[in-house]
Amino acid sequence: MIYIKDTLDFSIESPTAVTLGKFDGLHRGHDLLMQNLQQIRNNFGCSTVAFTFDIPPKSKLGEDKYQILTTNIEKEYIFEKRGIDYLIECPFTSEIMHMDPEDFIAWIAKSLNMKYVVVGDDFCFGYKRQGNYKTLLQHQEKYGYTAVVVPKMQDEGRDISSTYIREEIKNGRISKANELLGYPYLVKSQVIHGKKLGRTIGIPTINMTFPEEKLLPAFGVYVTSVEVNGKTYGGVTNVGKKPTVSKEDIVGVETFILDFAGDVYGEEVVVSFLDFIRGEKKFASLDELQTQMQKDISYARKCYENVKNMLTL
Repeated sequence: MIYIKDTLDFSIESPTAVTLGKFDGLHRGHDLLMQNLQQIRNNFGCSTVAFTFDIPPKSKLGEDKYQILTTNIEKEYIFEKRGIDYLIECPFTSEIMHMDPEDFIAWIAKSLNMKYVVVGDDFCFGYKRQGNYKTLLQHQEKYGYTAVVVPKMQDEGRDISSTYIREEIKNGRISKANELLGYPYLVKSQVIHGKKLGRTIGIPTINMTFPEEKLLPAFGVYVTSVEVNGKTYGGVTNVGKKPTVSKEDIVGVETFILDFAGDVYGEEVVVSFLDFIRGEKKFASLDELQTQMQKDISYARKCYENVKNMLTL
């Protein structure tokens, strides 16, 4: 996959099929867009392009604090797994923010040699969201492309959306969130140095931090899968503030990797949340914490073998 970012000066010579959107979470509804792209590529030989922005437009517009399901590096990871040829992460500049919908169409149609565009029926674009799928249909003959409009996928009578998934994650319903996504909710980040307290009780862990806007699962302990240097292991992950060993008001993600003894400081690691074990709590002592963690690890070993292949990217 070719990843283009930090520039408005991009150009693709080969004919393309393009999908447009925020793609926050890349859920099952987005999969319908990807399936249409793949079919067009198979039938007409077009390169596939996912066009998105480098930040959620809502946050640029100064609206309420906006928590995202997928950071930019996580989007890159997921789109590559999806087999997209090009990912364009367009800077959301003032120029783009104030662009007339038709001007936007003219720009990407020419720059991307766009022959097909695939969008959901709720897609809006241009200044003050004045453009939508009807605008794309209206201008397809003028700018030489065919627009494909995909209806929203529903779950129990409700549109599958990033908002829906965000609610499930905030409420601790990780299994439901995974069902809506079509794969386990994941985090991807560089491993950082922690206080190494896990080593003192024989349970070494890796530590990860994330930008404030990244939505982390509800505080607690989870069965996870951990991708390290191209290999996948089972894991036990704590999300929260580690109240037994820390008084700092810092939220982090800390993972014990099953059957792994390597040094991964500085490496990019992907942790995927498979199942909820228990809520985070403060223990009376390190010994009590160690006893509980051993129980968590024992449970995770059994659970991981049952769920590791249920949902994959």
